[in-house]
Amino acid sequence: MRPLITFFALVAAMAAQNDAPTFKSSSTLVIVDVSIQDKAGHEITNLTKNDFVLLEDGKPQTIAVFELQRLNGGTAPAPVPTPPAPSITAALPQRQNIITTAGPGKLVYRDRRLLTLFFDFSSLSIPDQTLARQAAEKFIREKMLPGDLVSILSFGTALKVNQDFTADKDRLLEVIHGFRIGAASELAAVGGTGDTTSGEDTGAAFEADQTEFNIFNTDLKLAALESAAKMLGALPEKKALIYFSEGVDKTGVENQSQLRSTINAAVRSNVSFYPIDVRGLDATPPGGDASHASARGNSIFTGAAQRGVRDQFLNQQETLATLASDTGGKAFLDSNDLALGITQARDDVRSYYVLGYYSTNGAADGRFRRVTVKLASKQYAGAKLDYRSGYFGPKDFRKFSAADKDNQLQEALMLGDPVTELPLAIETDYFRLNRGKYFVPVSVKIPGLSVALAMKKGEAQTTFDFIGQVRDAHGKLMGSVEDGIKVKLDSSKSGQAASRAFQYDTGFTLPPGAYSLKFLARENQSGKMGTFESKFTVPNLDALKDKLRLSSVVWSNQRAPVVEAVGVADKSKKAGAGNPLISDGQKLAPSITRVFRKDQNLYVYLEVYDASVDQNSGMPAISSELTFYRASDKVKAFESRPARLMQTAEGRPTALPLRFRVPLGQLTPGRYICQVNVIDQQAHKFAFPRAELVLLP
Repeated sequence: MRPLITFFALVAAMAAQNDAPTFKSSSTLVIVDVSIQDKAGHEITNLTKNDFVLLEDGKPQTIAVFELQRLNGGTAPAPVPTPPAPSITAALPQRQNIITTAGPGKLVYRDRRLLTLFFDFSSLSIPDQTLARQAAEKFIREKMLPGDLVSILSFGTALKVNQDFTADKDRLLEVIHGFRIGAASELAAVGGTGDTTSGEDTGAAFEADQTEFNIFNTDLKLAALESAAKMLGALPEKKALIYFSEGVDKTGVENQSQLRSTINAAVRSNVSFYPIDVRGLDATPPGGDASHASARGNSIFTGAAQRGVRDQFLNQQETLATLASDTGGKAFLDSNDLALGITQARDDVRSYYVLGYYSTNGAADGRFRRVTVKLASKQYAGAKLDYRSGYFGPKDFRKFSAADKDNQLQEALMLGDPVTELPLAIETDYFRLNRGKYFVPVSVKIPGLSVALAMKKGEAQTTFDFIGQVRDAHGKLMGSVEDGIKVKLDSSKSGQAASRAFQYDTGFTLPPGAYSLKFLARENQSGKMGTFESKFTVPNLDALKDKLRLSSVVWSNQRAPVVEAVGVADKSKKAGAGNPLISDGQKLAPSITRVFRKDQNLYVYLEVYDASVDQNSGMPAISSELTFYRASDKVKAFESRPARLMQTAEGRPTALPLRFRVPLGQLTPGRYICQVNVIDQQAHKFAFPRAELVLLP
C-alpha cells in the first residue's frame, strides 16, 4: 500500500499548490468515406450504423462517426454561411484565406458537393491561363448547381488559398477575375526534356530564377498538389480537385517518390484528382505552328523535332492520367470544352457514407494499417463498396531508439508509401573500369533550407542517414549502401547553410544494363525523411563500333581535398579507389542542378575509351575543346584552347581523362549551351556532348 499512499500524498501536495494533476492521452480518429451501389448500379442510401462492420488490420473497430452525405443533383440543401473573405483588388499582398474546418470528424458542409478549382499558373502559358479562367467562369455561371460548393486554390511560386468553399457565385467570379493573367507564366517555359539539339529555339532573354534550373520544379508542382490534398484532408467529406494544367513535365531524372507521395496523400485525404489539360485538342503540324519558335538544327528535316514535341506532350499527359486514375478521378484530355471537364468531375461525386472510428492501435510506428468495411446483412450481398484500403499510422521520431531508427530506414525504403519531407535531387553517371564493369557515382543534393541545425559548442551540427538500393530490370538487388554522416559548420558558415545545399556522394560497380535506384535520406535533428526513385541505364560502350566511346560528362563547381569534405562517411584512400572523380587527393562534386555563379570555376570531366593510336608517335590522336553558346541566340560566347589527350588514367590504360577548368567571371549571367568537342583524328570519329547551364550574377 505504500506506493498508493505516496501517490495520494503527491496529489494532495499538488492540489495545495493549486496545481491540479494532468493526465494525457491521445487517439487517432480515422475517417473513411464509403460509396455503396447495388448489383444494378443504384446507390444504397438507407443504411444505418449497425449495418456496417469496420475492421483495422482484422480487428473490429467501434464506429464513432456516422453520417450520410445525400447528394441529389440540383436539389438545393439548406444554405451554408459563406466565410468572410477579403476583397480582390489590384494591390493585394494581404493575408490568404484558409479552408474552414470544424474539428475532427465533424461535417462542415452537410449534403454538399465539394469542388476545388486548382489553377497551376506555373505550368500554364498566358493564352492557356485565359482559357482556364474562361472555363471556370462558364462552369460557375451556367453549370454550377445549388448543392455545389466551390473553393479556389492557385500555385505560382507558392500555394495559395484564394477562396474557401462557398456557393456565392458572385464571390467566386470576383476571385477568378482578380487573377492577373501572365502570373508565373515564365515558369511554364522552364524545363522540358533538356534536349538541346532538337528543342525549340525560343530566343528568349535570360531571367534569373531562384529555383535551381528546374531540377526540383516538377517535384514542386506535385508537392503543391500534395499540400492541397493534406489541407483539404481536414474535412472528412469527399472532395474533387479540378487541376488546370498543361501537364507535368518529366525532367529526365524522374522522382517517382514525389508522384506516389502526392497520390497517397490524396487517397488518405479523400481527395480525387480531376486534371484538365488546358491545351485541349492539339494537332501540331510537322514544322510546328505559329505559337512556337522554329526548331533548332536539322531536327525539323529528320523528324526528330516532331517526335520530341509529341513525346514531351504525351509524357506531360501521362503524369496527369496517373494522378487521376490512382486517386479515383478522371483526366480530361484532348477536348476544347474545358467546362465540361469540371461538370464531369462534379457528377462523379455521388451520395456516400462518412464513417469514423478511433483506432485501437496506439503505436506511433508509422506502419500501414489496412481498413476493411463490410455490410453486416446478407440482404446486401453483392453490393459494391468503394473506400480507401488503409492508411499509414502516426510516428514520433523523438521517441525512437537506435534500433527503431534503423528499422524505420529499412521499412521506409521498402514501403509503397514514400516520404518527401526532405527534398532530394540525384545525379547518376557512369565510367568504364574495364570491359563489362562500370563505376556509377551517385550524387545526392539536399537544399540547406530544409535542414534543421542544432548549435553545440559554437558549431551548427546535424547528422544524416542514407540508405539506397540498385536493382536490375528483373528486380534483382545489384548493390546497396547504408551510411551515417555528421555535419559540423562553424559559426561563420552556419548562417549561409539555408542558402546553400548539402551534397552526399557514393557509388556502385555495375555491368551494362537498365537499373532502378531507390534512395532514402533522413536528417536526424528533425527526423525529416526524403525518398528518391529513378531509372538509369549503363550503356555497353563496347557495342559501339562506329562512334567515339565516352563516359558521362560531369559538370561541377567544386573540387576540394577529400579530407576537407563536410560530412563524408569514409575519407580513407580505400573509399576513393576506383572512383574517377577522385584524383591526387582532390574530389570533384557534380553540380546536379547545373546552376553556377560568376565567382566560381566550372570543372568539366569525362573520359574517352579505346582511342586510336598514331602509328608514327604511338600516342593517342584525340583533340578537344570546350565551347559556350548563349541559349538565347546560339551565338558563341566562349571557346577554350584546343587540348590534346596524352595521359591515360591510372590503372586503366584504355581510358583517357579529359579535364577543363573555366573561370566563369568572364561570362555574363544567363543560360548557356555548353558543348565539349571531342575528335579522334586517327579513327575519324567525333562526339559533341552538351548540356544547358545557368550562370547567376
